[in-house]
Amino acid sequence: MRILVVGSGGVGDAVARIAARRTFFERLVVADVDLGRAQRTVDAASAQDVVGGRFAAAVVDASSPEAVEALVREHHATHVLNAVDPRFVMSIFDGVRAAGADYLDMAMSLSHPHQDRPYELTGVKLGDEQFATADDWASAGRLALVGIGVEPGLSDVFARYAADHLFDSIDELGVRDGANLVVLGDDGEPMFAPSFSIWTTIEECLNPPVIWSADRAEAGAGLEDGWFTTAPFHEPEVFRFPDPIGEVECVHVEHEEVLLMPRWVDARKVTFKYGLGEEFIGVLRTLHTLGLDSTVPVLVRGVPVSPRDVVAASLPEPATIGPRMTGSTCAGLLVTGTGKDGDPREVYLHHIVDNAWSMAEYGAQCVVWQTAVNPVVALELLAAGVWSGSGVLGPEAFDAVPFLELLAAPTPAGYGSPWGLDERTP
Repeated sequence: MRILVVGSGGVGDAVARIAARRTFFERLVVADVDLGRAQRTVDAASAQDVVGGRFAAAVVDASSPEAVEALVREHHATHVLNAVDPRFVMSIFDGVRAAGADYLDMAMSLSHPHQDRPYELTGVKLGDEQFATADDWASAGRLALVGIGVEPGLSDVFARYAADHLFDSIDELGVRDGANLVVLGDDGEPMFAPSFSIWTTIEECLNPPVIWSADRAEAGAGLEDGWFTTAPFHEPEVFRFPDPIGEVECVHVEHEEVLLMPRWVDARKVTFKYGLGEEFIGVLRTLHTLGLDSTVPVLVRGVPVSPRDVVAASLPEPATIGPRMTGSTCAGLLVTGTGKDGDPREVYLHHIVDNAWSMAEYGAQCVVWQTAVNPVVALELLAAGVWSGSGVLGPEAFDAVPFLELLAAPTPAGYGSPWGLDERTP
């Protein structure tokens, strides 16, 4: 296996650091628009490379399918992992397909709200552009494994596991993410510093959230009629996360799991809620009110500038805030329905990463590490032939057990990152 990672930001950097400890691949090239940044990632990974000599840096314009295709061919990459923000999904996706390699990503092609009724009906949904090419990928015998980060990704693996091993029927698959992370400024006081790309965060949190309902699908023409939208920050609920996080207020957010899970897992309802917190929601509302969430350039002293890019440039890089951060992050899936014994059941499948641990072990803050570990696990399963397939597939299309076993197994056999299952009262 020869891997090309496009993007050496927080997640791409963590991918290389994690992969350096594994032996399943022959070569890993880290490509970025900034060669210096890619080289820093390669230097850090090479220092931990258990084989030696497997990492290289390259330059790429992720907005150009032709540039991506050329780089894939130059390095004879068999698998390409997209580790840049979602606005570049289709250019990388198309470039990889043209080059004849397999593709993985952690976020899918962008959505576009319904023109007239954005808070009721879907327009172009997350991933629609990718799924439209599924037959082409399948006929070429190539795999596009989409949404294989942590969210989407691990929660989708949990959905497959719950359907196969824990439940006879599922009422709701409810992704619930939260954290107790705090980032301190130079003055020692908490500061606003998102632990993930603010560009992506704005996209997710201010777009109309999507919900899937089997009732709507059955009343309509099938799967596509099951998806509908609501207003941002809708239906807040206080969710109890495992210790040390505790209770966090969560709200509906647009996310890929809702677009992926119904395609492969039977459930009456699928939702995604994120624990943003009152302050974070307030900042996002202000950005929206001021138009600073817009990607449409405005003229500033005669120079066209995207307001969202200005916001992103004004905040610290997520990869750099680890030393200032304390706390843990939790990604998980609340599943309700009828258990294998015929009784009502409710479980929360979850994965918690402590920032102090991820920084000490990998030099990566916990949110980017938790996102990065999952595609590396998937790549290892693909290299071993444990996972295989063709077409555009989500994590739900594969057997969950090998993934969860490899993730949790102690190092060096596995990744030493156990997941948990909490039984809750239905």
